[in-house]
Amino acid sequence: MDILQQLQQAPKRWLVTGCAGFIGSNLLETLLKANQNVVGLDNFATGHQRNLDEVQSLVSPQQWANFNFINGDIRQLDDCHRACSGVDYVLHQAALGSVPRSINDPITTNATNISGFLNMLVAARDAGVKRVVYAASSSTYGDHPALPKVEDVIGKPLSPYAITKYVNELYADVFSRSYGFHSIGLRYFNVFGPRQDPNGAYAAVIPKWTAAMIAGEDVVINGDGETSRDFCFVANAVQANIRAALATIAHSEVFNVALGDRTTLNELFTALAQSLADNGITYNKAAQHADFRAGDVRHSQADISKARAAIGYAPQFRIRDGLALAMPWYIAQQ
Repeated sequence: MDILQQLQQAPKRWLVTGCAGFIGSNLLETLLKANQNVVGLDNFATGHQRNLDEVQSLVSPQQWANFNFINGDIRQLDDCHRACSGVDYVLHQAALGSVPRSINDPITTNATNISGFLNMLVAARDAGVKRVVYAASSSTYGDHPALPKVEDVIGKPLSPYAITKYVNELYADVFSRSYGFHSIGLRYFNVFGPRQDPNGAYAAVIPKWTAAMIAGEDVVINGDGETSRDFCFVANAVQANIRAALATIAHSEVFNVALGDRTTLNELFTALAQSLADNGITYNKAAQHADFRAGDVRHSQADISKARAAIGYAPQFRIRDGLALAMPWYIAQQ
């Protein structure tokens, strides 16, 4: 990625919130390998120390010395102010993800994703940060049926989680208008890859199914399996974050971050079995089917032309490429 070469020539100071999480730890790894100075903020609500330990094992001691970790909570404004001090760019990944979790516990989801986001905007504005790039979500498209999804056309939210992510976009726009403080939201579409947690009730589909297949357990598909998603390998999302931070855009903006393609759950099941077979693991069981999951949309696919034109986003990894890269990591975790 040529943009990383640019960074190495002029190191910056970055804050990655949620740095012990899946996407956050991948951002941390990429930035440290590019010899950047990184502050990390996490409260380990969904992140893990093991992710930070793994990043440390993948970078040099000199690069790791450029990392300053703060064990803190975005719901505490003081923690946000401390983390933003002296920072050039904020990559805000900290949030409570998961549609089902938000349906079961809307209060905590709201406190983290809306109040915590507002705290980060205030702290970043007060610290004179150049840009906040935040994790938005494809769930914002709600019940709008058109495909592919285009940024300026959304429907009604289908879950408390979707509402929180939409409110983030509204706050970012108001901060741009009211204070001249500009942020970029990245609407992630089903990001997957190493360090995505396969455990727990709210695990994403790829790590959850992969862990079950490696263990020889049943895989349960919600619905008929023809539900489709735009699966995006994490390295594509990392590229989008860095490009968005450095882009010369003088207002708040939102971009889709995805592959721009669609894969059904049935196709995903077959692709996972093939990827495991490529790594010497045979899975012969047929998928089991259960009811559709509350709050889920039927089909999702992004139009990524806006991000391509505005920030030079160009996804380098298709789903099978990403699975090939991620599978050895998934296997090693078992």
